[in-house]
Amino acid sequence: MTATVIQDVPKQLHIAGTWQDAESGRTLPVDNPATGEELCPVADATPADGLRAAETAVAAQPAWAATPPRERSEILRRAYEIIISRTEELALLMTLEMGKPLAEARGEVAYAAEFFRWFSEEAVRVDGGMALAPDGRNRIVVTRQPVGPCLLITPWNFPLAMGTRKIGPAVAAGCTMVLKPAPQTPLSTLALASILAEAGLPDGVLTFEDEDEVVAAANDTDWGLVGYVFTRGLDRALRVSERMETGMVGLNTGLVSNPAAPFGGVKQSGLGREGGRVGMDGFLEHKYLAIPTGA
Repeated sequence: MTATVIQDVPKQLHIAGTWQDAESGRTLPVDNPATGEELCPVADATPADGLRAAETAVAAQPAWAATPPRERSEILRRAYEIIISRTEELALLMTLEMGKPLAEARGEVAYAAEFFRWFSEEAVRVDGGMALAPDGRNRIVVTRQPVGPCLLITPWNFPLAMGTRKIGPAVAAGCTMVLKPAPQTPLSTLALASILAEAGLPDGVLTFEDEDEVVAAANDTDWGLVGYVFTRGLDRALRVSERMETGMVGLNTGLVSNPAAPFGGVKQSGLGREGGRVGMDGFLEHKYLAIPTGA
């Protein structure tokens, strides 16, 4: 079974939906820490390969962000079910490449799968809010949108769970991603990439027909503080504003700043928000307290 498990894992880079050798042709040995013997070589990515992966993620982002949340949810759910069905194979693979006892590896597989199940349920619950401005003159509508392509870097000690912990929310939110695993334990991550492809994670980009040129021109900038839409059609206003790569959008108005609304941009216009109910987020830490119930 050991030889089969190693043989079944892809050894190349996964870029644009295909498995590819590194541009340089270089490979990296993956060793069994218990014996010191080489398990197999895998492709060793160069900076040029990383750039190609990033460019692919950027190109795929608009279509992926527009994918209905239910579709993203179902992809994660299918991936969860595949992981559970292959617990023994994934556990053995993890033990071989990083030395974790097999019983502990089985526990990590279940733990890792649970992140996909959890975020499959959260994908359809990304909400926003609406309120009346304190002066009574405006409605404040706040939506939450994907931040865009993400770089995910995972450590060696939990090679499967640290992958699903990062991939799960990115997929649920509608973000494309480039994942860089630890060089000591790439096989679990490569197996995970294969599972996600099997579950239906798309590698293509859909095209849009209306307002494309206008939206493309508006988004063709490194900055993204605020955009403006002037139209009489509510459907067009909502459609265009959701596609604009800005932190704020003024609909038939040039005045968007309000103490009760989150002020801030995207891209080179910064991260985080000032004002509104999220204005304190940058000054607060989340603390999680685990309380056993004794049950």
